[in-house]
Parts: sequence; structure tokens; C-alpha cells
Amino acid sequence: MIRPYVSRDADRILRIWRKASEYAHPFLGDDFHDMAATAIRDVYLPKAQTYVVEIEGCPVGFISLLDTYIGGLFLDPAFHRRGLGKALVDHAVSQKGPLSVEVFKENKPARKFYEAYGFRQTEEYFHELSQQISVKMAMKP
Repeated sequence: MIRPYVSRDADRILRIWRKASEYAHPFLGDDFHDMAATAIRDVYLPKAQTYVVEIEGCPVGFISLLDTYIGGLFLDPAFHRRGLGKALVDHAVSQKGPLSVEVFKENKPARKFYEAYGFRQTEEYFHELSQQISVKMAMKP
């Protein structure tokens, strides 16, 4: 089931994000994850339009949108490869139309996921905070 985020989801969403981010981004250190967790809690969740996917009433993943930009798509790694990420993107596309996203170049599983969905790379740049190369991707309008 996909539903809108509510404030009582915050702690669970942050735990999902941390677990999934550490899984997908082993090249990022704890300092970066700590800084990002604070920004997600204090800045992004309040500003973003977020949808949560639940299994048996328990959140296992989410997608956060800033207009047509995917600010975050994260699933508890125990729930990968079940179609939940695709379902979240399908839901977002039904709400917003074609989307864009940024992923770290080293996050090959995410790039593969978005490419399979129909996103194409539009740009690559050096992400100062993480000291990593980031790839911008977009769906065709």
C-alpha cells in the first residue's frame, strides 16, 4: 500500500533511509550520513511531498518529491527486488508526470534501476559535500 507521509512516520523513515543509504553508498562516511540525516529530518521531509510504501501496516520505503524531482527513493534493503521501488516511481509519475533524479555515479544499482525505468543521463558533476561524482537523470517528457 502506498500512502502519503505523516509526521509520525519520521523516525521510521529516517531508519529506512540510513539503512538503505549505507547499503547503497558504502563509499560515503558516517559524517556525511549524519549530516544528511539531519537535513532530511529538518529540511527535506517538511518541504517534500513524500509517499510511504507499507507492508502489513509497516513502512518499508518512501519516495520524496520536490515538484518533479525525486529528492529520495529508499527502501529497506530487506525489501529490495519486490517491485516496491517501481511502484513508488509509478505512483509519483501518476501524480507529477515525467521526473528527474540525481544519483551518485558509484551507486550502480540505482543507476541501473532508473535506466530500466526509462531515465537517461543528462549531466554529470562533482558533488562538493560528498566529494563524489553525481549523475543527473531525467525521463523524456
